Amino acid sequence: MLNFTVGPVMSSPEVCAIGGQQVPYFRTAEFSSIMLENEAWMRKLARAPQGSRAVFLTNSSTGAMEAVVMNCFTEKDHVLVINGGSFGARFAKLCEIHEIPHTDIVLQPGQKLTRAMLYAYDGQPFTGLLVNVDETSTGVLYDTQMIGEFCRKNHLFYVCDCVSSFLADSFDMAGCGADVMITGSQKVLACPPGVSIVVMAPRAVERVKQGHVKSMYFNLSDALTNMERGQTPFTPAVGILLQIHARLKEIDAAGGADAEVARVAAQAADFRRKIAGLPFAMVSQSPANGVTPLHPLHANAYDIFLTLKDHYGIWVCPNGGDLRDSVFRVGHIGCLTPEDNTTLVNALLDLQRKGML
Repeated sequence: MLNFTVGPVMSSPEVCAIGGQQVPYFRTAEFSSIMLENEAWMRKLARAPQGSRAVFLTNSSTGAMEAVVMNCFTEKDHVLVINGGSFGARFAKLCEIHEIPHTDIVLQPGQKLTRAMLYAYDGQPFTGLLVNVDETSTGVLYDTQMIGEFCRKNHLFYVCDCVSSFLADSFDMAGCGADVMITGSQKVLACPPGVSIVVMAPRAVERVKQGHVKSMYFNLSDALTNMERGQTPFTPAVGILLQIHARLKEIDAAGGADAEVARVAAQAADFRRKIAGLPFAMVSQSPANGVTPLHPLHANAYDIFLTLKDHYGIWVCPNGGDLRDSVFRVGHIGCLTPEDNTTLVNALLDLQRKGML
């Protein structure tokens, strides 16, 4: 199997090897030391401001999104949600479920968020902003610096879902003024799904500690307290956290955040160059490095996904909802190479020769 989805992704042999080992007991000084190293690496890679903290939750990244909404906002807030696809809509749905007043900035699939669109809401009584930095359903990358300037000007609490963009696109948490950064184990960290990570700047740490969230499992203040000793409140996904430790060590040894972003960007550029002659239209006006969404001009997108999976042993990423039949996505994250791109492109060329593209 060759996996070009956007999560889970291909893992390195070292990460895979840890997954085949017995899972150790975790209430130990040894595991605490590993977790504290994980936290330090995450703060460094996110370029988090001094005094920031990171916690590790055993759930999908949507769990982290919900935890942040629950812990950082109340019914007294009014937040802006950048809603340009299924993941922006997920933030809006979470606000609805938890009765957080919100207003959506609705974008069409693939549409870029411009300064004019954002500043139409300037000076209005909002208290926070939620954005999926890479709207993965359409591969649109939003400008975190531009949004951060808007949030500073309007004194908004700024939450960045970097689930798909972390280490795929440049991100400077301190530089853009983000209060919260969210990511997950199954994206560029290239580990199995099951762990999400929330990095909190000092203002977010303070807000979480002063909050009164009505949840046991999603209580971020409790998670922060336990992380002081390198532990989690409840039994974590121990094996995945050990894999994350190995992967963070790999990234650090290879040159850190800038080197990993450059590697993903080169993988994306190589693929986009190789498909230039094929009958696809690019979807995104502002493409992220981590994924290339493609609109087939003469074929059904979901049929292409099925054919590649069933007949070529290659996984690309289908879409759901209204985009199911018109857009499929090719990921550039995880343990992939330009040679893997060639394998996929050759399969697409074969489909074209057979009249299926």
